Amino acid sequence: MTSRMIVKIDEEKCTGCGKCVSPCAEGAIQIINGKAKVVSEELCDGMGFCIGVCPEGAITIEKREAVPFDLRKAESQPKKTDVSIQCFSCGCGENNNYLMPVRHNMESLWVCTRCLPKLIHG
Repeated sequence: MTSRMIVKIDEEKCTGCGKCVSPCAEGAIQIINGKAKVVSEELCDGMGFCIGVCPEGAITIEKREAVPFDLRKAESQPKKTDVSIQCFSCGCGENNNYLMPVRHNMESLWVCTRCLPKLIHG
């Protein structure tokens, strides 16, 4: 065990919407019995891309004792796509462009790399 940053999901706040599953490229988060759960600590890299997409604020990052992150195991996980994730500006999905989570006008949204400069520079 080692002290490191890892995702924490508050089951009381989680509604099981699943929006956090696809942004977790390592496959650490799954919906189990209607709630998001970190299924394997060694898959969580602690980057927190899942935080910005949680509409309930149920996800945080905490420093605690956990097994070390296993990059090889994370890279071997099947990749998940979510057709409901689209760029808020042009509507393209993750099959067309790279999407990034952003905070815009106090909302957690997705923006594609094509629309990001327009968002930044106006």
